[in-house]
Amino acid sequence: MSDAARSANTFPEGFVWGAATAAYQVEGAVDADGRGQSIWDTFCRVPGAIAGGDTGDVACDQYHRYAEDIGLLADLGLGAYRFSIAWPRVQPDGSGAINQKGLDHYRRVVDELLARDVVPYVTLYHWDLPQALQDKGGWPARDTAYRFAHYAAVVHDALGDVVKQWTTLNEPKVSSHAGYGSGIHAPGIKDPVLRDRAVHHLLLAHGLSLDVLRRGRHAAGQQVGLTLDVSPVVPASDSQADVDAAARVDVDSHRLFLDPVLRGVYPVQLDCVEDGDLELISAPIDFLGINYYRRILVRAAPTGDQRAETILPEGVPVTAVNWPVQPDGLREVLVDLHTTYEELPPVYITENGAAYDDVPAEDGTVDDPQRVDYLQTHLAALRTAIAAGVDVRGYFVWTLLDNFEWAEGYAKRFGIVHVDYATQTRTPKTSAGWLGRVARANALPSGDSTD
Repeated sequence: MSDAARSANTFPEGFVWGAATAAYQVEGAVDADGRGQSIWDTFCRVPGAIAGGDTGDVACDQYHRYAEDIGLLADLGLGAYRFSIAWPRVQPDGSGAINQKGLDHYRRVVDELLARDVVPYVTLYHWDLPQALQDKGGWPARDTAYRFAHYAAVVHDALGDVVKQWTTLNEPKVSSHAGYGSGIHAPGIKDPVLRDRAVHHLLLAHGLSLDVLRRGRHAAGQQVGLTLDVSPVVPASDSQADVDAAARVDVDSHRLFLDPVLRGVYPVQLDCVEDGDLELISAPIDFLGINYYRRILVRAAPTGDQRAETILPEGVPVTAVNWPVQPDGLREVLVDLHTTYEELPPVYITENGAAYDDVPAEDGTVDDPQRVDYLQTHLAALRTAIAAGVDVRGYFVWTLLDNFEWAEGYAKRFGIVHVDYATQTRTPKTSAGWLGRVARANALPSGDSTD
């Protein structure tokens, strides 16, 4: 490789390479050691809510197999693991008594990570609200934000001496919009007023917990951030109707979360904001996590109450969940953030990946060339954004393991490690070895750069 090609393919010194998971998707053991019920335990029992009638009751059984999974991660050469704490495992009712067995479990997970030289990146909330709090109103209720801040303080006090990388919330848009708007995720509510209240109280929970972590006894040397899912929103045509529809989607999906966090203002009026809320929400964060999967192509909805609809672009390959594969959208997202928000903190790509119908060969190996190509092209786009001046500090593939994929159940596989759900056998796919080599070299192989 020439010096020029090496420079174009190399990532910054100290760049973090890791994989991400979420508690409900991988842990299983929903009745073990005092864990309480979450809204996903309840939602999975609703007929027709989850493809195949699947549940997260067993998932990948990582609650018992975490050492094996951490070993896989470390052996691949990935030096960081982004995982979430299950709130109902730590605080079964979302308030009141603390379950020490839950905290002890996560301490063992962190200890195992550190023993394998893998840095823990802890997410405090990845959608598994304790059912007891939903029974009291859930995220549309302001008190839930204060319950979350107390829970965050408990976890930080227990793990903050060994965990220094904290994310408050993962994708609050999905929690609010899919959980209380469209109802396709837990708790399955369809109410635009409750949806908007959930938006604000999730962000308030972020602000309150950020303040708690900053004042905690383990605050020294820590970094605290927030993860948002962001996509370029593109109008389907130059018509004013389509342009306006795309702008509405962008505000509702992205600026509704980015603007209060990074600018201290909402782009629309919400009726539940109280004095001092936005000061908490907009307190500086140490990093912004970005989850990127696709561009969104939008046209004005021809009929009905919906004012915009998402369509697929013609001639573009799609993943198994029918998402278009457009890697340059990752560069677009990052450059747009860099130019739009003057005080943009350092960025981590906290999720990026694809679902494909991976089938083991007769010898048990799992070759996934489509995922390798997906990762190659997206990492090349990421490298281009870094070259354009965006301060990106790390990349976490979604996901380490095939797992319970929310409303899709077990039908869709995003993992770089194949899981046989009947036997819980783990088999690294071709993409796992490829990504591990990239991580060890801190560079793409020659020919993968788009510079």
